[in-house]
Amino acid sequence: MKLTYKPLCTLFVAGTVLAACNNNTSGSKEEKAKQDTMALTQQARPFGTSDGQEVLQYTLRNANGMEVKILNYGGTVTDIITPDKQGTPGNVVLSYDSLAGYQQKGQPYFGALIGRYANRIANAKFTLDGKEYTLAANDHGNTLHGGLKGFDKVVWTGVQQGDSALQLTYNSKDGEEGYPGNLTATVVYTLTPDNALRIDYKATTDKPTPVNLTNHAYFNLSAGKDSTILNHVLSLKASKFTPVNDKLIPTGKLADVKGTPMDFTAPKKVGKDIAAVKGGFDHNWVLDKKAGELETIATLYDPASGRYMEVATTEPGIQFYSGNFLDGALQYTAQGRKYPQHAALCLEAQHFPNSPNEPSFPNVILKPGETYTQTTIYKFGVK
Repeated sequence: MKLTYKPLCTLFVAGTVLAACNNNTSGSKEEKAKQDTMALTQQARPFGTSDGQEVLQYTLRNANGMEVKILNYGGTVTDIITPDKQGTPGNVVLSYDSLAGYQQKGQPYFGALIGRYANRIANAKFTLDGKEYTLAANDHGNTLHGGLKGFDKVVWTGVQQGDSALQLTYNSKDGEEGYPGNLTATVVYTLTPDNALRIDYKATTDKPTPVNLTNHAYFNLSAGKDSTILNHVLSLKASKFTPVNDKLIPTGKLADVKGTPMDFTAPKKVGKDIAAVKGGFDHNWVLDKKAGELETIATLYDPASGRYMEVATTEPGIQFYSGNFLDGALQYTAQGRKYPQHAALCLEAQHFPNSPNEPSFPNVILKPGETYTQTTIYKFGVK
């Protein structure tokens, strides 16, 4: 799927229109600039401040009336508003009413872009080209989702591209959170005409460094009508998974899902076998697909609402997390809702956890002159 973009006629940065351009006469120039200003003002609204920078919430729309809302803080998807089988729209991701929610202690990465390395790296260390690098140990002695201040907690530079696309850019400095190299990450969110949220990732570096980017949206296709996702029906195109130790670090082996609770090769209710998995599902599935090719590898269905989601990705793995650590204690939640255990699930397209320390896993080291790319698509419908 090739992306094409119209040239921007206005740039909306930190609440201010910086420039306008077109090739018409001066009268129409003024009118078009006014229209562009009004459109972008409606699409990006102030959402607070972080580190002295203004946080904006952008709105993407398509002709079907679907909406996606995204913050430049952490590249966070706050809303995916799509109709159920009765045509009633609802937000199918967990969210907060204010920036304070996304900044509270223990906030479990709702909707955020994750980097420089998604998931876990054992003992918060890895060795690259003979040098050992030490990272922030923020998860039982391991590093999780980029460290203490990963890509989910920084303000990205946002440029809206018409009604349906948003480009976000972040420059991660050499040594940030312990990672080597100045890394430039660019993520484009596109709401497509066929009701899909497409996420295209790119990154370049000036030193070899591990890179593993993903989005951490928490999905509940009932839009909050069902307090958990245990009745959601999931399928994963994966005949193997990576078993983990008691700290959720892969053992390095690939295990067959057949005959185990980890088997989602045929559609199955999330709650059917969850009690047989210690702590619930929080594992990486090894996708049955060609490396680098964009393929549909997961489906999720909520029978009550009729909402249906397909997931396509270029990545070799996907982390299925069943919201095990949610406990109803989060504050500033949307409409004051409680988010109990299993209130939502995550399907995080990724490379395997701890890959920098597992030579047999697919490569995650980006070198100067190379470009990291990743595409994941979440497509919505009803049945």
